[in-house]
Amino acid sequence: MNRITTYIRQSLQDIYPPEEVKALTMLICCDMLCLDALDIYLGKDIILSECKERELENIIFRLQKNEPIQYIRGFAEFDGRRFKVAPGVLVPRPETAELVDLIARENTDARHLLDIGTGSGCIAISLAKKLPNAKVEAWDISEDALAIAYANNEELEAGVVFRQRDVLSDDWEKTSSFDIIVSNPPYVTEAEKDGMDANVLDWEPELALFVPDDDPLRFYRRIADLGRDLLLPGGRLYFEINQAYGRETVHILEMNQYRDVRVIKDIFGKDRIVTANR
Repeated sequence: MNRITTYIRQSLQDIYPPEEVKALTMLICCDMLCLDALDIYLGKDIILSECKERELENIIFRLQKNEPIQYIRGFAEFDGRRFKVAPGVLVPRPETAELVDLIARENTDARHLLDIGTGSGCIAISLAKKLPNAKVEAWDISEDALAIAYANNEELEAGVVFRQRDVLSDDWEKTSSFDIIVSNPPYVTEAEKDGMDANVLDWEPELALFVPDDDPLRFYRRIADLGRDLLLPGGRLYFEINQAYGRETVHILEMNQYRDVRVIKDIFGKDRIVTANR
């Protein structure tokens, strides 16, 4: 084992599980320091330049503070593309890519889509790329998030229209014009904080994560209500949900007279997507 991999593993072993340390070691060496993977596997001793040494020290320092590796790299992989990320937006999750794939498969003829709470823009931009004939609009309340989403939109040439909008307010005109509304809103309760990893709790934006314990479904209830005004007849609503509230989310939609309400499990077997027809 060479000096570099030994240093990385010893620096991180008290903070991250062994398998994650192993994965981070290879990512740092091969993707971030651009070292040859074969040399790493063969355990060759590699001499880093002074610049690379400083870069490695900075990476280790940030990882020891539990900063997500995606923020350190400046991007996250999502649905086969690289999205710029920073502490102002959530790191995209693989479960959310499942939501995007489902929408694209079920709505090949969709013409106007809305993503509420867009964050990095990963859902809206991915849908725009998968459904090139559709017009995609995306909203977020956060200026920081919208700045990152704009940058991703330009880089990936997606043509999404972004608007700063507070979905909980009523100070904007509501017109029925969307075939699809999708949202991955805040859904983690304050009570769930104790079970969360430090790299999420200490770094990712609380505004995009948490809801009050006494009103965990506030965004779902609001968006279900808005959907009656914003969706065209026969339009569809798609949510990513907290696995603990699948039944309650279904109830909200049924009470708002949505049809064909479904709960769909993610790759980990957890209730993760709820969809319904207007």
